[in-house]
Amino acid sequence: MKIYVGNLSYNLSENDLKDVFTPYGEVASVKIMTDKFTGRSKGFAFVEMPNDAEANNAINGLNDVEVAQRSIKVNEARERTFDNNRPRSGGGFNRGGDRGGFNRGGDRGGYNRGGNDGGNRY
Repeated sequence: MKIYVGNLSYNLSENDLKDVFTPYGEVASVKIMTDKFTGRSKGFAFVEMPNDAEANNAINGLNDVEVAQRSIKVNEARERTFDNNRPRSGGGFNRGGDRGGFNRGGDRGGYNRGGNDGGNRY
């Protein structure tokens, strides 16, 4: 079972988190999510435990428990869902979205050619 662990201390390591879950059973993996640019923890992680009964005991035993001076949130991880009908937009160099830094044709953005607000108009 994949377990979501939130509200983690930014100083907690993956080994520290594994040590928190190990008393409840076998821990297959621990992955603390980090910012790809800074490498700093995002404050949440995923723990995988192969035995569902042990994983449920860990969820019940660790939810709202203080770890490294933070009350952690622990529950079963949900699958990510994507709405295929929603338009993708935003970010960096975007020629046609509705938000972004360098944007030709949207309605917001810093350097905007042909949008509805802001930037230089040509």
